Amino acid sequence: MAANNNKQLETLLKFEQGKEEQAANTLRNAENDYQQNLIRLQSVADYRLEYMSRLSQRSVIGLDSATYNHYHAFINKLDYASEQVKIAMHQAKALVAQSKQHWLKQRQKVQAVEMLSDKRKQALAKIADKKEQSMFDEIATQQFLRRNSNF
Repeated sequence: MAANNNKQLETLLKFEQGKEEQAANTLRNAENDYQQNLIRLQSVADYRLEYMSRLSQRSVIGLDSATYNHYHAFINKLDYASEQVKIAMHQAKALVAQSKQHWLKQRQKVQAVEMLSDKRKQALAKIADKKEQSMFDEIATQQFLRRNSNF
């Protein structure tokens, strides 16, 4: 029965560790998505700044209204893209927080099963030690009785 309990705990531990690994992978992926969105946001901002610089340089030379409208339309598209990336970034940040909480809960489950398994192993070791001590006591008693019966 004790061996069966140990096998059950080991099976449960492996199962919970697998779930913890999945939660860690989900968290890692969410963090990567968030970082990629940060990079996208910076790229869009940089491109917008470069495009505004071009508009400024062209306006010094002089530009017609069609070109000016084209520049502004494109800048508006960049602003829209920036807003979309910000939305995605906020969603990714929320997913990171949610994934982290899930991983922490799963980590606590693994630690609980590990602690239970360790306690079970300690209890079994204690029982084995008592049996061994009882066996040594029995041998010592038998040796004592043999010595005393010879006299």
